[in-house]
Amino acid sequence: MDLCFTDAQIQFQSEVRDWIGAHLERPFTSEVRDSAHDANSLVEVRRSWQKKLNDAGYLGMRWATEWGGRGATEVEEAILQAELNRADAPVIPNFLGVSLLGPALIHHGSEEQRRRFIPKMLSADEIWCQGFSEPGSGSDLASLRTRAEPDGDNFRITGQKVWTTFGPWADWIFVLARTDPEDRYGGISFFLVPIDQEGVEMRPLKQITGESEFGEVFFDGALAKREHLVGQVGEGWRIAMTVLGYERGASTLASPAEYESQLRGLVSALEQRGTLEQPLVREKLGRLVVENEVMRANGLRTLANIAAGIAPGPESSIQKIFWSEYHQRMTDTAVELLGPQGQLEARSPESRPEIDWAYQYLWSRAGTIYSGSSEIQRNIIAKRVLHMPTAR
Repeated sequence: MDLCFTDAQIQFQSEVRDWIGAHLERPFTSEVRDSAHDANSLVEVRRSWQKKLNDAGYLGMRWATEWGGRGATEVEEAILQAELNRADAPVIPNFLGVSLLGPALIHHGSEEQRRRFIPKMLSADEIWCQGFSEPGSGSDLASLRTRAEPDGDNFRITGQKVWTTFGPWADWIFVLARTDPEDRYGGISFFLVPIDQEGVEMRPLKQITGESEFGEVFFDGALAKREHLVGQVGEGWRIAMTVLGYERGASTLASPAEYESQLRGLVSALEQRGTLEQPLVREKLGRLVVENEVMRANGLRTLANIAAGIAPGPESSIQKIFWSEYHQRMTDTAVELLGPQGQLEARSPESRPEIDWAYQYLWSRAGTIYSGSSEIQRNIIAKRVLHMPTAR
């Protein structure tokens, strides 16, 4: 197995790095630190960045050129994501639309749906959020209870969704709703629903970080037009599983690249504090560096398998557990080694300019829960990889 990039991939990496250097005005951490910004203006910063990426052809890279892509490989997209994270570029506001809904429409949507929604999705003229999880239906998504009932040629949706990332700024939401209460998997359908309508209420949720980047949404007979049903009635689960597996390799190198940059910032801070040469400090940093390299190597293994046409195996669950728990260990260590300075908010004049460690510490707590909790990921490995017996 070759864990090195080809010459063409190295050239692409250099191209991406040069483009980011020429077009990213300043790291997103600096934007957050700027007291002139509030939550809404930061969204506009992210929207502007998405437009730049789209104009340069760096969104939906693996899509066909007909839909704004460039027919790139999964390795090239992984390189792009790693370089964006390394540069601390803003996360695009439509990341759920581009990474999940776009592939769903390309593979399962109608021609009319693709032409109506994909261009505005890529340009960030319309922001999308995801309506999958519900109270009591997170890891066990197939137990969802939001229902879609026929109303003439259309449907009326009633229920609740939660952890709706970017919901407070979204124009549309793609929703899994139950159309048959008797069929656990075949009774779920996939709808595109406008948020600005009677029967939809979006409530921001305050997070531990102080942000309200996600919300909860309540549907009370909200209209979902038949023309906005993706695929056929009852195909929602199959579409969702296709979509969730689509990005299996694109993010493999992103976390190690981001954490490497954060570690460099931590080293710089400790050097200025005069504690970098202490043996215990160097031991803790060394462990973090080695673990990050292990994570990067596992990501390269996943990409190498994909490039060789080998179906992804347990690597994705291993990677999810590793990066989420590593992020918590890294932020624990940073706050410990920096002392009171590591607890300051980004806009405090005494805080470190490189990394907002207080924010990272709080945000890392969610990593072992969202996108499949560590407990669920360990169960997947135990059952599907190690073939361990399951409790009855």
